[in-house]
Formats: sequence, structure tokens, C-alpha cells
Amino acid sequence: MAPATPSSSAISLHDAVALSGRFPLLTGVDLEVAAGESVLVEGPNGAGKTSLLRVCAGLVSLASGRVAVLGLDPVRRRAQLRRRVGLLSHASHLYDDLTVRENVRFAVRAAGAGTHRIDPACERLGLTGRLLKTPASKLSAGQRRRVALSVLVARWPELWMLDEPHAGLDASARTILDELIGEATAGGVTVLIASHESALVEPLVTRAVTVTGGRVTAERRTGASRAPLGRQAATASGPTPTEASGGPGGAPGAAPRVDGEVAHVA
Repeated sequence: MAPATPSSSAISLHDAVALSGRFPLLTGVDLEVAAGESVLVEGPNGAGKTSLLRVCAGLVSLASGRVAVLGLDPVRRRAQLRRRVGLLSHASHLYDDLTVRENVRFAVRAAGAGTHRIDPACERLGLTGRLLKTPASKLSAGQRRRVALSVLVARWPELWMLDEPHAGLDASARTILDELIGEATAGGVTVLIASHESALVEPLVTRAVTVTGGRVTAERRTGASRAPLGRQAATASGPTPTEASGGPGGAPGAAPRVDGEVAHVA
């Protein structure tokens, strides 16, 4: 794989090919995602959406082509990207013998982030009271998903990569997730969402790209320019662009932040 070169894009892939053994995962992806942009990656099951996110997270190496994430090679500079990138994957990656709060704290600290946003993040996702002290082994699938989201919220990295983020969530949790994504994009966070539920995600993003057969085959504008009211609310409670990128001061406690596979991204 050719070395990545610095780029003003948050994500840059050129003729990216990735394999699992001899099986092609990506077959020549070209994609640019600007810093602060929100993009939906859509397509049928098996099209390569998850593989695309895993390549960007440094979890899958390229066989050929180029990839740069925040100007860095995501495989060679994975540790450096760890503090700046959050991946919410299908798996919650919880330790069954740890409580909810212990799991969030462990994942946040493993990602090198501060712990001061943990409690507000858990509260935002409805993880309060006795539930905080409940071992992960006793959680429902939806509750485990909320814990994974709490990690992302507590970290609030500058790049979110969300793989089927609405899966396993009830209506109230989906609403909270949508609000958080809106707050993140309003605060300058770059968001890449892989989903086959396009109708749910389109209002949250400004562009959609279609992946078919391991490559980007189409793209379109979604027309989601952020409703003024939602943008004002997000600006009032969400972080500033400096805070969203991990700058001094952090994000206000009223707007906790999210990640799922975060501690496992790098």
C-alpha cells in the first residue's frame, strides 16, 4: 500500500482495494469526505459498507491504493488516531463482569480520553441509577447498545464512523442518537454513517454515496442543510469546533459525547 499523504480531507481514499484472503472487500474505492462533512454510505448487505469503515478505522489494511484519515495512514498511525476517531460497530465490546459505568470508564480511558464526561454521557443515554451498577452480562441488547453509545459521547472525537447506528435501539434511543449526531455536525465533527436505512439517516447528512460490489458507484446530495431550530439547539448545548477536536476546555456537561468501538478502534 502506498503511504498516505497529508490531506485537508477528513477521509481520503483513492483506488482502495482490500481483501479478506482472496475475497475482495473493497474493489477500488474513491471517496473524499471533507472535514466537518456528514455523509451516508448506503448500499445492500455485503456491498462493502462495513469494510469501508473498518479500513478507515485502521482495522483492515489495503492491498493496494491509498487511504488517509485526518491526514494519517490509519494502519501505521493507528495509535495516534485513537484519540481522534470513534467507530461504533455492530458489536458492543463490553466486558460482561464489569458494570455499565466500569465498562464506559474502561473504554474511555483505554482510548486516552478524559473521564469527566462519563456521567453526563451515561445520563444522556438513560443509563442512570441502579442500571449504572448492573453487570453488562445482565443487560439487554438495546441497553448494551446504549452503553456503546455512551462511550462515544463521553469521548466526543472529531471523526465519528457509525455502522448501522440505529440497529438495536428503541424509538427513544434513536431520537437521542439523532440529536447527538446533529449536535456533533453542528459543532464541526465529521460524521460517516454506513446504513441500509437510508430514510432514517438522510435527514442527518448532507451527502449520500452508494457502495455496490466494493466500490462507490453513485453519490447524491440529500438536501439536509440542518433545520435552523435544530442547529441553534445544537450550538447551544454542543461543543465548539475546537472542543469537538479535543481542544482546551472540552465539551459542556449538558451535551455528553459518544463512541462504540472507540477503545477498540486503534
